[in-house]
Amino acid sequence: MRIAYQIILTPDTQGYIVTVPDFNCNTQGRDIADALFMARDVIGGMGITMQDLGKDIPEPGSANFTVGEKDILTYVDVDFTEYRKRIENKRIKKTLTIPSWLNEKAEAEHINFSRVLEDALISRLSGLEYRS
Repeated sequence: MRIAYQIILTPDTQGYIVTVPDFNCNTQGRDIADALFMARDVIGGMGITMQDLGKDIPEPGSANFTVGEKDILTYVDVDFTEYRKRIENKRIKKTLTIPSWLNEKAEAEHINFSRVLEDALISRLSGLEYRS
């Protein structure tokens, strides 16, 4: 589920300082697009860390704050479930054994073993999900 949080962008000589009042944190960006990306990243990272620690994620608009004259008040949306999937999609090294003749044929065809295994596992596991 997407949640929108208010952020404050403060122009700076290096770009923008980003304040996220609900999480009581700051980050920065080179330009507005980078600042929005960084805001989403810090909110996502802090949110899933809080979940992992058993803490409640702040509700949007839960913090009191003031906006300066040159500040830009805007919103960024975050989907904590999708953020977690993206962050936790790290690769795990596996060792496997196959017949030498099969290895030779696959290497001759420049087959990416990791890709084939990943595709096979996805296919096998998605098939299992639909079985009762």
